[in-house]
Amino acid sequence: MDIEQTDNGTLENWTPDEVAKAFAKNEIILIDVRTPQEFALERITGALLAPMQSFQADHMPDQNSKQIVFHCGSGVRSAKVAEQVLKAGADRIAHMAGGFVAWKDSGLPYMGTDVSTGGPKEMKKSG
Repeated sequence: MDIEQTDNGTLENWTPDEVAKAFAKNEIILIDVRTPQEFALERITGALLAPMQSFQADHMPDQNSKQIVFHCGSGVRSAKVAEQVLKAGADRIAHMAGGFVAWKDSGLPYMGTDVSTGGPKEMKKSG
């Protein structure tokens, strides 16, 4: 994890492997800030959707029991959303560096769309 001190607080940049391990242990809330269309096509199973286009930092839950980690497609939008949360008063927040692309490149499982049926299908990038 890379920790960055910003003018508004601490921004933690987590790797996909760090996110996957903490998520599997139920230690974090993973929030996807991509569009509903992106989320419908492929997503990390169990992640919540809070699209950046309608995101409101003051409506996020507190982090007293679990840390929030944001993710998007490449890490750009999630970093922007994390900055919004810091500006709204949080002292620290995290996002997944490299986003969903890095998650898939790491070979981690995700829910995708089966092109033959149009239905959901568990996916994992082969090696």
